[in-house]
Amino acid sequence: MKYAGEVPQDPAAEAAAGAQAPAHTPARDDQRAHDDQRGTRNRVARSILDHGPSTAAELAQRLELTQAAVRRHLDTLLAEGVVEPREKRVYGARTRGRPAKMFALTDCGRDAFDQAYDKLAGDALRWIAQAAGGGEMGEAAVAAFARARMTAQAEGYRAALEAVAPEERTEALARALTADGYAATARSAPVGEQLCQHHCPVAHVAEQFPQLCEAETEVFSRLLGTHVQRLATIAHGDGVCTTFIPKTTTASTSTAGRNPA
Repeated sequence: MKYAGEVPQDPAAEAAAGAQAPAHTPARDDQRAHDDQRGTRNRVARSILDHGPSTAAELAQRLELTQAAVRRHLDTLLAEGVVEPREKRVYGARTRGRPAKMFALTDCGRDAFDQAYDKLAGDALRWIAQAAGGGEMGEAAVAAFARARMTAQAEGYRAALEAVAPEERTEALARALTADGYAATARSAPVGEQLCQHHCPVAHVAEQFPQLCEAETEVFSRLLGTHVQRLATIAHGDGVCTTFIPKTTTASTSTAGRNPA
């Protein structure tokens, strides 16, 4: 029986064993450290994607890292063009001191996430349009598909909204959208609220087929029981999809859709 510490007696076997043993070279250690750093940077970028523009302190808390470590990763992501700095918006009375700097994903940063099926989705929508005859009929067919898709998706949101008071529905919708990958938030605005989606999984496809954004806006209007106004969309080059929800409860979809430029 051979023990772990026993030295092989055969020189040839000893040489073969030495050749097969993994070599812990400085180069490999450096590569492993590089991979670990890259993995952590990806976590930082993913956290911004999931939660929207964030400060270094918020990222450190979510990822259980030190703020110094987060800042080092943010510096690298800034240099790579993955994130960009923004001034944090302050609502109400300003406090003393400079507002904390926020970090948001750039278009390049978003492209690294959830874009694997963009070409497939775009090809499918083009096929629908062509199969319907192209032109206005094709656009109408794509719009019908977009409405059917959003209506089905909204069924999962409806129960969440019906379980809360009317004044809490925008917040409930934001939570439901976040669970579907839209990184949504709700905040107060003059004479209403704003629903902000910091990520859009179909943004690149929606650039070519705005019917997707229009159907989403119509569904928001029905779910919230009031007309809504789409102020900005990621698909049109804006940083965030922003929907304004007025305080009125008059149900109408006549203004659903993105404001003209």
